[in-house]
Amino acid sequence: MRFKFSQVSLSKLAITAALAFFCVALILGLHRHYTFYSSYDQGIFNQVFWNNLHGRFFESSLSSQLSTNVVHQGEVPRVDYHRLGQHFTPALLLWLPLYALFPTPATLTVLQVTFVTVAGLVLYVLAREYLEPPLAGMITVSFYCANAVIGPTLSNFHDISQIPLLVFGLLLAMEKRCWWLFWVLAVLLLAVREDAGIGLFGVGVYLILSRRYPRIGLVVCSLSFGYIILLTNLVMPLFSEDISQRFMMERFGQYASGDEASTLEIIWGMVSNPGRVLVELVTPFGRTLNYLLGQWLPLAFVPAISPASWMIAGFPLLKLFLGKGESVLAINIRYAMTVVPGLFYGAILWWSKHQDLYKRSLFRYFWIFCITLTLIFSYTSSASALNRAFYFMLPDSFDPWVHISLPQQWNHVQAMRPLVAQIPPDASVSATTYIIPHLSSRREIIRLPDLRLRNDQQEVINVDYMIADLWRLKQYQVAFDQERGLLKSLVSLIDQVTAKQEYGIIGFEDGVILLQKGVDSNSEAMGKWLVFRKQLVNRLS
Repeated sequence: MRFKFSQVSLSKLAITAALAFFCVALILGLHRHYTFYSSYDQGIFNQVFWNNLHGRFFESSLSSQLSTNVVHQGEVPRVDYHRLGQHFTPALLLWLPLYALFPTPATLTVLQVTFVTVAGLVLYVLAREYLEPPLAGMITVSFYCANAVIGPTLSNFHDISQIPLLVFGLLLAMEKRCWWLFWVLAVLLLAVREDAGIGLFGVGVYLILSRRYPRIGLVVCSLSFGYIILLTNLVMPLFSEDISQRFMMERFGQYASGDEASTLEIIWGMVSNPGRVLVELVTPFGRTLNYLLGQWLPLAFVPAISPASWMIAGFPLLKLFLGKGESVLAINIRYAMTVVPGLFYGAILWWSKHQDLYKRSLFRYFWIFCITLTLIFSYTSSASALNRAFYFMLPDSFDPWVHISLPQQWNHVQAMRPLVAQIPPDASVSATTYIIPHLSSRREIIRLPDLRLRNDQQEVINVDYMIADLWRLKQYQVAFDQERGLLKSLVSLIDQVTAKQEYGIIGFEDGVILLQKGVDSNSEAMGKWLVFRKQLVNRLS
């Protein structure tokens, strides 16, 4: 049964929730970026957009630094490396005109928050196809409060942030029987990235098993599966070997017999070894269960008993559960967002048959408690997530104590900005992770401690500038081994290049060092560096 209530009075809840989410997420996201807490992926996507704007489509020296040629074969990063070999993301071109108006990394943060905010409003309209306004509004509030939504939204820009909007739009088009829009959105969803078809495949399975539109479901399943196989086995290898030599092995190498594998070989490895698949599916049991509970929590665990949720979200979940690595079961990073649309649509369908339950005040209070709890988890998990949007409120480590206060970070940023501004916009540069986004609107940029790259003339060069935020590493190294190791290697690198007079120190403020190739060191900057270096050596020894 479908309800046809007026949306005028009720849309206030959805609009209020959307405005609150947009304002809070945008403030936190922009604050995170401008205080130098956005990191490598933000730089990658900004460089991709910047290169697209200049006609060098999907090229990125930062992506090249992560490619199998560099990581496994020891090659030098190159500026003409096509990122489409790592992730096939033509849908990003849709937003290029907006980026052209405001060509900065902060624009990507605004885009991401906007995608997710609009997705929540489309979800509300979708829910109103079945539910009374208060219940539809509550589902919308649940969406904006979900850990799997908040965490990825406050992180670096990522292509997956487009998926909830496109899937909710596609499902709404299906409900309205607007098939031309359905197919347009299906194609756009496939264009988001190479694995977005897994979610679309789940929609097709739902259309078949629910018997609503089985023929369309068969076409959707065939289209999505065929697209994934064709893209990952024939198209993406034209750009690089990353899909078979790096990404498949890093995520699904346990199903392969060699050092590389195609998607077809991984699928066959799963089919031919069901015992391993079963083990991977349920282990580690505690983390797998916690992940599911975290995804269900904002909806008061309704998706756990909704068949439609399992049909649609089951395939993105299967991809995560069968993979390996810490990130696959982390609910506050981008991969978790692929599961969200199916869970929420399934919850809508379940509530369409149980709306009387919502009239019970005890259940409403329980649902509000669940939403409050997921907000708390979103806050407390931010320190361990990639976003660190609440770094100024929540310590990164309690033992040993690591906490950067807001005045402390802003003072540090004020000291850092003049050094960043000294680097010409067309110069090649190597920087530490959290400076990279602010310098990524250029052709030649890599991450320290690497100094070499291959330019457009196919010459291997040393970068013109090095800039490193050693102060930040100094704060975090007491609790994190990765920062400690990087700090040691950078001190050694600076000693090496200055001793050989390959680079000179031309600026040093508040633990941030700037070096330029082929110049003599500034005596004042060198003096500051030596004092800081002595303090570091005492701490690192």
